Amino acid sequence: MTKTGSLLVDAMGALPAPFDRDKVRHATVDLTTKINQLRPPQLSAALITTIDDPKIMLLLESVFGNSPYLTRLLVARPEMLLSLSRQSISDTLEGLFASLWVDGLAADSEAELMKVLRQAKAETAFLIALADISSAWTVVQVTETLSHFADTALSVSIEWLLREAYKAGRIDRSGLPDAFEEVLADQARRRVLSPLSGLVVLAMGKYGAFELNYSSDIDIVIFYDPDKLPLADDLYPSDFFVKLTKSVARIMQDRTQDGYVFRTDLRLRPDPGGTSVAVSLPAAAIYYESRGQNWERAAFIKARPVAGDIGQGVEFLKDLAPFIWRKNLDFAAIEDVHSMKRQIHAVGGHSKVAVGGHNIKLGRGGIREIEFFVQTQQLIAGGRDEELRGAQTLVMLDMLAGKGWIENETARELKHAYKFLRRLEHRLQMIEDAQTHSIPSTPEGLAHIACFSGEGSVENFSASLIAQLSCVQSHYANLFETAPPLAEESGNLVFTGADDDPSTLDSLAELGFKQTKSMSATIRSWHTGRFAATRNPRSRERLTALMPQLLRSLGRTSDPDVAFARFHDFLVGLPAGVQLFSLIYSNPWLLDLLADICGTAPQLALYLSKNSNVLDAVIAPDFFETLAAPIVLREEVDAQLAGVDDYETALDKMRIWAREQRFKLGTRILMGSADAEEAGPAYAHLASEIIQGLKPVAEREVMKRHGRLPLSQSVVLAMGKLGSEEMSAESDLDLIVIYDQEDPDVYSQGDKPVMGAQYFAKTSQRLINALTAPTGEGRLYEVDMRLRPSGNAGPIATRLESFIAYQRTQAWTWEHMALTRARVVCGAPDLQAKVEAAITDILTQQREGEKLSVDVRSMRNRIATEFPSKNPWDLKYVRGGLLDIEFIAQYLQ
Repeated sequence: MTKTGSLLVDAMGALPAPFDRDKVRHATVDLTTKINQLRPPQLSAALITTIDDPKIMLLLESVFGNSPYLTRLLVARPEMLLSLSRQSISDTLEGLFASLWVDGLAADSEAELMKVLRQAKAETAFLIALADISSAWTVVQVTETLSHFADTALSVSIEWLLREAYKAGRIDRSGLPDAFEEVLADQARRRVLSPLSGLVVLAMGKYGAFELNYSSDIDIVIFYDPDKLPLADDLYPSDFFVKLTKSVARIMQDRTQDGYVFRTDLRLRPDPGGTSVAVSLPAAAIYYESRGQNWERAAFIKARPVAGDIGQGVEFLKDLAPFIWRKNLDFAAIEDVHSMKRQIHAVGGHSKVAVGGHNIKLGRGGIREIEFFVQTQQLIAGGRDEELRGAQTLVMLDMLAGKGWIENETARELKHAYKFLRRLEHRLQMIEDAQTHSIPSTPEGLAHIACFSGEGSVENFSASLIAQLSCVQSHYANLFETAPPLAEESGNLVFTGADDDPSTLDSLAELGFKQTKSMSATIRSWHTGRFAATRNPRSRERLTALMPQLLRSLGRTSDPDVAFARFHDFLVGLPAGVQLFSLIYSNPWLLDLLADICGTAPQLALYLSKNSNVLDAVIAPDFFETLAAPIVLREEVDAQLAGVDDYETALDKMRIWAREQRFKLGTRILMGSADAEEAGPAYAHLASEIIQGLKPVAEREVMKRHGRLPLSQSVVLAMGKLGSEEMSAESDLDLIVIYDQEDPDVYSQGDKPVMGAQYFAKTSQRLINALTAPTGEGRLYEVDMRLRPSGNAGPIATRLESFIAYQRTQAWTWEHMALTRARVVCGAPDLQAKVEAAITDILTQQREGEKLSVDVRSMRNRIATEFPSKNPWDLKYVRGGLLDIEFIAQYLQ
């Protein structure tokens, strides 16, 4: 960490003016009030003395008038100001990082560790912001210190997790060094288990280069040596390290009342769509040797071991050096880097230099262009010159100039632009701790950032920004004067002009297509711009670049021509194409997924054409790892319905959300990351949480006219596939509504009072309507209520006493068979307990074996008569099929 001995007040430069004076006044009152409440009184007095310093107060006014986020941090913990008059910020942070080791490793629980980390992050973020805003620190000092804090937070977390694993017996003591216990007991020793773990944590991108921005996430990849750490006999290294990695990510990024530490991105690992979050070192070595891509070479330029087994990480990067740095001038790598550059322009920023709304990271003339400018030339020349293998952008600009690769003036201008843009990026993010890189579009937002950046007026700010962006764009354009051709390996594929290209038809046939002439004509029609998805020239360029791989993916399906026809329908249904095609361009595996969807799941393809943004969720790092737990679904349902008072709006929001969930689940099944045993419960959990979310919506609608019904409650009983959690995508819902009321003669308390039976009939009907009604967003489910007592002849909602009496005295054997699948999905907990107890009592009553056997056989024969089938692929009704299995299980129950 860069050190300076000066107090902040002595190192301060020009301060940004407060943008909002009213906020300054309010925040000053809030801070003073909070300080006066602190105990002991000496602490209060010391803080009052600190803020009485005119220079400190000027700095705080700049903070209060520009950054609501920093204001909240300070008002919550005024004691963070104490060090300003005692020591330099660098010395304060050095002590804070040392304390983080002590306090973090002493944490009694993961929750306590998370609290310690988050409080340290808040103080670090606040002090670094003061050093930045006051111009006491350079951009390099800011980014380096943020990166050092991330190193410390990760290292403490991993060491703590390893020690907890040791305490729990998951690490084998006999395989550790003899003096291990003594070393572990020494509180002065920080890294005890980490160097023995074989766990390699590599920082990538900005983080690896000590260039973290103020609200940055951290890009890390985690590898492990499966043979180094001695584990308990019943533990596999893969399970142990994957669980540990997920714990690290959770500790870093889960939001608590104390905030978060860093958003953590694990997607730079090998083949993130097909590998676990932690990858073994042997598997990683094989991957990079056989499948590593040029963009991954570029990513590893900035790689740095930051936590865990640092020595093992250094050795791994040494072994990887031949992959990253090739001895021959590697001009082929430029093609991939240039492709990334074009992709970023399509998604991230303006196609031209601008001010309002411009993305200073990904847009034209932005930070990423400077980074690519450097990395491209490093890939070309770094294989033969080790001095060009550095990670830091500013250092490498000087090195490239010194080696004659670029002009000195080019290096000077790009360094100045980089510092300007990085400082501006920090100011944008400090306002609300948002990971944003875009200049505000509103007049007020522009005026705010102009003020906070120190430029004063919007005119001055705009002139400065455009000058820097134009400078970067000019130098970058000189480096990439012409776009390299996109390579393809699918033979000749030409879809221009009015006539078919004979060699293209041959290539299509070799890929497995039969209707090659109609295909060629269809693809040419895409490029005419007649469809919304290809109306934009950039979307057509993207589609052209994707065409070889798209056709290869479609050609690998079971019926390529059908898959292509469905892809055409999908494309025609798209409202736009640039963002989707850019997303696919940066995640090529999505083409295989899209081809599989078109080839085997037309309903998913239809949904995707109308909701292509759902692919954003598919590329999330955890999408293929675990199915959403019921509690997660419940939280999402609650979030969808929060603040929604209108009945129709609630129904539509639930339908939109449910379709997205079904698409995600269907995709998981299609890709093989969820099997049939997982799919049934997943579809059932989804339906259950939807019912639970819509039940109060239906009840509120009834209460508008009829009011509340005193001393009453109800539950929804799931039957059939929903009850047994064996649903499929097309299953309907078998439901029974059961209610209880202390006095059945009591009326509801609304404008139009009704008695209990009628009241619950109305709420039940409303719930059914909420599930089945075809709104503008479609319907959710078909609902079948025929399994209620007396079937369609019985009341739609059944009182508990009536339900129990019917089941004990009138129910047929088949109704008791159906009851074996019953499960309460929502409603009052005490009534749920009564219903479950009643069902258990009914199902465990003594039965006459011969009569039961006759009844079950008779029921099966009736079904066979109604649904005769000798087709062995009719898995439900064929003799020996699913229905027979279900009947056997229910009979034995």
